Amino acid sequence: MAIEDHDYGELFSFILKEKAIQTVFQPIISLHSGQIYGYEALSRGPANTVLQNPEMLFDYALKNGQLWELENLCRANALKCAYDLEAEGKLFLNVNPNIMNDPKFKQGFTKEYLSKFHMDADSIVFEITERESINNLKDFINTIDHYKNQLYQIAVDDVGAGYSGLNVITDVRPHYMKLDMKLIRDIDRDRTKQLLVSSLSEFANYSQINIIAEGIETKEELSTLIDIGVHFGQGYFIQKPASQLYPVREEVKTFIKAEVSRKNRVSRNRLTDTSIEQIATPLNTISSQMPISKVSNLMETNDLLPGFCIQDGNKLIGVITRNKLHLKFSGPYGYSLYNKKPISTIMSRNYMKVDAETPIDVVAKIAMRRDPLHLYDFITVTKDDQYFGVVTVKDLLEKSMQLEIDYAKHLNPLSELPGNLMIEQQLQSCIDADTDMTVLYFDIDNFKPYNDVYGFEKGDKVIMHLAEVIERCCPPDGFVGHIGGDDFLLITEASKSKQLCEEIIQQFDASVEQFYHAQDFLKGHIVTKNRHGIEESFPLLTISIAGVSNKNTQSIYDLSELASQIKKQCKQIPGSTYILQSPVVLL
Repeated sequence: MAIEDHDYGELFSFILKEKAIQTVFQPIISLHSGQIYGYEALSRGPANTVLQNPEMLFDYALKNGQLWELENLCRANALKCAYDLEAEGKLFLNVNPNIMNDPKFKQGFTKEYLSKFHMDADSIVFEITERESINNLKDFINTIDHYKNQLYQIAVDDVGAGYSGLNVITDVRPHYMKLDMKLIRDIDRDRTKQLLVSSLSEFANYSQINIIAEGIETKEELSTLIDIGVHFGQGYFIQKPASQLYPVREEVKTFIKAEVSRKNRVSRNRLTDTSIEQIATPLNTISSQMPISKVSNLMETNDLLPGFCIQDGNKLIGVITRNKLHLKFSGPYGYSLYNKKPISTIMSRNYMKVDAETPIDVVAKIAMRRDPLHLYDFITVTKDDQYFGVVTVKDLLEKSMQLEIDYAKHLNPLSELPGNLMIEQQLQSCIDADTDMTVLYFDIDNFKPYNDVYGFEKGDKVIMHLAEVIERCCPPDGFVGHIGGDDFLLITEASKSKQLCEEIIQQFDASVEQFYHAQDFLKGHIVTKNRHGIEESFPLLTISIAGVSNKNTQSIYDLSELASQIKKQCKQIPGSTYILQSPVVLL
């Protein structure tokens, strides 16, 4: 029965008066290491009552104008419980966006208030949901900026659950995006969800936003999210919400590490996947209390120093660049004004920070999109959320150019896909892999007669189109190479190969009409001379796919020989077709 059909006033009054709220915590973990990154605090009403359900509890408070009182109680209890349980990492607190504008909320979250729980502002993440309509957007954005300036962090919750999420993200510019569980459910079997989450993940990387997947319930969902590159995750498969804090199960951590290792094995030879960690330079950090004059002296002793990263205890809280320091000291009163002040008074709290695993090409794109004033500031690199080192723009651009040149040398000039050298490297990695992999070989049927009738320029367009289809369907952890001519290769997990073949065939067959004159397409064939000079009818373009397993295969030559045999079988079958076959050991 709907909640409005009952009056739970007495029960609700009891909850507020007796502070009868239970706080449970659900861990948010790194999908790279399996380590706990933080906890989301969730509130429940008294056990064995109808208001134990959080949705009913908060709905009742909203309808009766007591949302502020309830939320305030929930936050206070969450902070106390987190303190009592010695919770480490970030604490994610759900907040109605309209409540944040309330002066009482601002007064509640003061340094003094947090200090009694031994917490800093940068350990608190306010989770705002896109499902709540924001009454006054301008005031809300000003409020968000106020909290950001106080070092609180912001997460947009339920991304993908409604239709206004992208507007909220662009207006708020949060530190985190939490993907709604409906996007995550069965993502391993839903190509559309995979593409959408991949796009959001790429956007998050370029925008320096951390992305968190909610509601992970199966091993397969977790594996797919790791392949896509989602940063963090939470859900019942990882751990259910509980009133106590428990370590992540070893089987979950082991699974994550194995999946990350598998993903890295597949992609380790891609030049564009070189991580920023490889060119990061360790640079000593300085204390936030160091006098500016001493920082200036340190700069003068080494002209190569781009600046310093600044720490408060073990926390990285800002940076100071050489240019900004000189700017502050310039002018007739600059030195006397800043000489004795701590470096924290002039440091930048907003600076470019990337994880050590981020590919160099991604870092370069992010760096070049900064505003002109900060375009050449150094980049701070972290590993497992701890300071690791810095990269200058000069080193970044030099390495990017070197990688681009090296990479271009080994691309097929027509499709710009990896050519034979990189294909051989990937095939060897595939043979050496412990996991079950499949190598799919693609060949266009009746391609030579098509070229004879329509010409090489049209033929090249067909080749390009097939390349686009294969790339579009390829999983995030897969590899696509162009052997030459109309021959392509795709390396993927064995479990994904059947679905991939069917998807690629469906897309190619559905689009082949565009490459024919109407009369030829309607006839279903073209007429041209065969290799013996005799006119013959040839069917429309189709594709043959030969799938070979990496198991029991000793060499690249074995793979190629077996693929050639399977491809011949494919070509005996009319229309686009595929055959997936485990190899036999060639003696």
